Amino acid sequence: MHRATTSRSVVTNVGWNVLAKFLVFSLKFVSVPILARLLTPAEFGVVATGMVVVAFLALVGGAGLSAGLIRAPVEDREAQDSVFWANLAVAVALGALLYVSAGPAARLLGVPEAAWLLQVFALLFPIHLGADVAAARLARRMAFAKEAFWSVVAEILAAAVAIAAAVAGFGVWALVLQQFCSAAVRFTGLMVASRYLPRPRFAWAKVRALLGYGSRIAGADVTNFVAFQSPLVIITRLLGLADAGAFSVANRLSDLPNQIVLSGLMGVLFPAFSGMTGEPERRTRMLLRSSQGTTVMLAPLFFGCWAVAEPATAVVLGAQWIYAWPVLGLLGLAKGIMSPCGSFIPFLRATGHAGILWWFALGRALVYVAAITTGAILGGLVGAMVALCIVNVFIMLAYTAVVFRIAAVSLRAGLRCIALPLCNAAVMAVVVRVVLDYARPHLASDLGLLTLGAAVGVLVYALLVLMTQRDLLMSFYGLRRQA
Repeated sequence: MHRATTSRSVVTNVGWNVLAKFLVFSLKFVSVPILARLLTPAEFGVVATGMVVVAFLALVGGAGLSAGLIRAPVEDREAQDSVFWANLAVAVALGALLYVSAGPAARLLGVPEAAWLLQVFALLFPIHLGADVAAARLARRMAFAKEAFWSVVAEILAAAVAIAAAVAGFGVWALVLQQFCSAAVRFTGLMVASRYLPRPRFAWAKVRALLGYGSRIAGADVTNFVAFQSPLVIITRLLGLADAGAFSVANRLSDLPNQIVLSGLMGVLFPAFSGMTGEPERRTRMLLRSSQGTTVMLAPLFFGCWAVAEPATAVVLGAQWIYAWPVLGLLGLAKGIMSPCGSFIPFLRATGHAGILWWFALGRALVYVAAITTGAILGGLVGAMVALCIVNVFIMLAYTAVVFRIAAVSLRAGLRCIALPLCNAAVMAVVVRVVLDYARPHLASDLGLLTLGAAVGVLVYALLVLMTQRDLLMSFYGLRRQA
């Protein structure tokens, strides 16, 4: 049975998840620049391209069954065991398929030299899919502190292995070892934390009962994945591995706010919304508040990334990556535009609108592919990022209209809760950019410019939030005191 879903439990679990993501962020903030100085853009590009294939097939293989376990009204141990063995069988089959078709797959991605890497990554599938049931058990129980702990441990050990291997001269193998170490530690930790040991039994009826809902979730996840990963594949094919590596590193850095705040929030909101079945008014209130809060937290981080992109690239990545600073800035801007949508996917999943989620994700994937391809042909890497920013404006508006209509909220009321935080973040970013442009002739140090930009951004945004978001701040403060 789901643990009772209250505002206090949601706030507490979001806090644990965000803390874990912050620790992982701090680790990546140290490890990514170190690896970027030890490895080449092409090496980052080839591993990033290989992981696209692994992540895509893992989404297909999971078939959304773990989401079905989370959403089920009661916890069924036989269903969990059946899902575990089904996942394992599919993982072995997918691994074998990737191993024998690695050559054609690598040529399709535009990196024929990566065929050997795809064969190595074929061994990752059983580790990735094997942890799904354990993660679902923890999510049902809102035990996110345990999952957070093992996520941090996995990232720490994986980063340490990667850095040690890169220093020792292993080259691209440093990034490969990082992926295997992270997956293995996470699998072991989640199995221990959830106290789950699969029993040798399988009930096809249990799996089939989950497939109806799970297949729609998996379809939406796959199309979302295509949308998010299509820029890397298109850039690899049209612009080459060096630009793909620059995009990959910039994307990893610009995505850190999502990994800290958004992934922590989404992981909690899905079981929380699922636990509010039969309480539509309460669930709608949580949707509005979470959308507003997500925008308040995420938008300034992304827009701030755009404002300080040039000195940040020089300080964090070093001189060999300085040409990529416009890419980092534009990626931050594109993701900032989408920041209000953080609570939409868990809401649609929990309310059983997986079909709508799938159609919307399919439309977004098609638009992304067309826009990124056109932008890359006309303007290279920067042109592709500009196209991404433009289409995200329309996608965010469409997403907002669809979700708030389902929640029986007027579009005007929905936009009102997210428009002001977006405007605050945009004003802050423009002020920071103006200040840095003025200070650049007088302050030669990139570190000094980055520090000045961060200080000005924090001060300006704090003042704007205090003036315009006091109701949200008081609500959050009250919940934290109760929790």
